Amino acid sequence: MSEHGGNVLEMALKIGTNAENIIDFSANINPLGMPDSLKTAIVEQLARAEHYPDVEYRQLHSALARAHHCLPENIMAGNGATELIYAVVHYLQPRTALLLTPGFAEYRRALQRVSCQIHDYAMSEADGYQPDERLLDVLVQLRPDCLFLATPNNPTGLMPDTNLLQAIVRCCHQYQIALIVDEAFIDFLPDAPGLIPQLADFPHLYVLRSLTKFFAIPGLRLGYLLSGNLAGIQQMKQQREPWTINAFATLAGEIILDDQPYIQATHEWLAQQQRWLYQQLCAIPALQVWQGCANYLFLRCLRPEIALQPALLQHHILIRHCANYPGLTRDHYRVAIKSATDNQRLVTALKQVFSHG
Repeated sequence: MSEHGGNVLEMALKIGTNAENIIDFSANINPLGMPDSLKTAIVEQLARAEHYPDVEYRQLHSALARAHHCLPENIMAGNGATELIYAVVHYLQPRTALLLTPGFAEYRRALQRVSCQIHDYAMSEADGYQPDERLLDVLVQLRPDCLFLATPNNPTGLMPDTNLLQAIVRCCHQYQIALIVDEAFIDFLPDAPGLIPQLADFPHLYVLRSLTKFFAIPGLRLGYLLSGNLAGIQQMKQQREPWTINAFATLAGEIILDDQPYIQATHEWLAQQQRWLYQQLCAIPALQVWQGCANYLFLRCLRPEIALQPALLQHHILIRHCANYPGLTRDHYRVAIKSATDNQRLVTALKQVFSHG
């Protein structure tokens, strides 16, 4: 089983069809597609492919710095946020780490690569798959070298309590625990400020951002890491391989954060479709659904005799099976929120699966 969503080709081969025939709800990509501003820029600047990108990515870092009101020296762009997870772990060389489960698989893989001892903080249905004050106690007792925290969480789509998040930031600062906060999906939350404004006050804080999901450019791959630890950012830049970001991903980062019409349209689409799909899924008795705030929903199938992913695949719909997330079972799934038409097809297919199951 793939560690990630979006493996449409493998699933299409399983049922003997073409990948284009499958509606992919397993990868959380904006259904509005790549911004027209970027498409136009790529066509107009195709000649960029004929030159090496600036190995320092100066224009890209300056554009990201303008967007977040910080210095270019606070930022390291990368080939998707995943490259930067490995970069920050390689830089920190933690001996011990705390991971919240369920959580994104690459945190664990990056930590294992440096032979780090990993402690799990298990979130469960009983606590709503949310951390609580107990996490602060664990941090004080364990004193790990680093903590990974996703806001919102993947796969649940849930945001931790604001006051608790601030308490975690202060606790990690007090005990010099490197806090790596993954904000890969926070752009989908128009009212969430995130932690970037606090970087100057907390030098042990590292914030991961992704442009892949919100701007629908998974094939280009672009993310970035921000920190008030300027020496650390500089060292990570020196340790990396050259030219990990291609010319068109660089171009994307230079222009798309200024595309306010696209950003506004995305927030309007999500506000409407998130509410609609959540309500429709909640109305299906065989499902338990969590009210996430990102562009995907986390659910549990209450009919364990039905394997939901292969059942929906027969309807040419692919959803993310969450059985390989630590702490979850074969009955847990994640579905992206897509266009109104695709969301309707998902709901219809689910009703058919459960009526015949």
